[in-house]
Amino acid sequence: MELEKFNAPFKGRSLLTWIDYTPEEILKFLEIAENVKAQAKNNETHLRFLGKTIALIFEKRSTRTRCSFETAFGEEGGHPVFLSTQDIQLGGKETIEDTARVLGRMFSAIEFRGFSQKHVEILSKYSGIPVINGLTDEFHPTQALADILTLKETFGTLKGLKLVYCGDGRNNVARSTMIICSKLGIDFGIFSPKELFPDQEIIDICKPFAEKSGAKIEISDDISIVKGANAVYTDVWISMGEEALKDERTKLLAPYQVNQNLMDKTENPNAIFLHCLPAVKGEEVTADVIEGKQSKVWDQAENRKHTIKAIMLALI
Repeated sequence: MELEKFNAPFKGRSLLTWIDYTPEEILKFLEIAENVKAQAKNNETHLRFLGKTIALIFEKRSTRTRCSFETAFGEEGGHPVFLSTQDIQLGGKETIEDTARVLGRMFSAIEFRGFSQKHVEILSKYSGIPVINGLTDEFHPTQALADILTLKETFGTLKGLKLVYCGDGRNNVARSTMIICSKLGIDFGIFSPKELFPDQEIIDICKPFAEKSGAKIEISDDISIVKGANAVYTDVWISMGEEALKDERTKLLAPYQVNQNLMDKTENPNAIFLHCLPAVKGEEVTADVIEGKQSKVWDQAENRKHTIKAIMLALI
């Protein structure tokens, strides 16, 4: 692949949310992801990160994000360095700004997976190198690109599809999915209790994107919103850092479980099920749905790696 033709608009930029990228740019990332996935399936070997390093900062535990970054970067000849909160003084004895300045002089890029969106923004501002948001409490952009690749592979198109997210409508996955769908002309719905509707700020951010792309945004606590959906998406009911709310949240979200009855309410036999994982089977989704023929969660998980590799190739 002639990478230069892809990364010209991106090189040196950070990915903190998809708000900062145009629909055309998002589709370019997707094109790179399709290319690198095809190369992987052909057992091609490339060393496009040879001599490069990336700092992987993890405040939160991870399976897919960590494995995707480490394997994708390493396979391309680069050297990933994992840094947990036990390894560095992030925001402790050393300010985020000072950590950013130091890492910026030693690494080619930084990935941050943690709690505060403000922290990833500071890393980007002060490091002088590309910073990739691997998840914060507010956004999960790398997950959203993998979701879009899964939709594209399944349906062959994106514009005009309908995706409905079920459960906690305020969480980082719901917010990032709303952004990327509204930019790409994908109708987006949230089926959630009123108490967990997304905040008005993110809705107001997405509205102009949706108006431009022709996407519809709907938010409801009525199950009828799933009618006509091409994809039904959910996530765990208890986000990291909210474990104390388990009993309250479980009771509130029980009616929003994705089960076969809900999948049937789409009235679309070709509807697929998505989950960013890890899943608590029997809570947000029943085992028969996540293990069933409509489930695309394992393709979705694999696509984390290909899309993350594409993001790194484009930015670094």
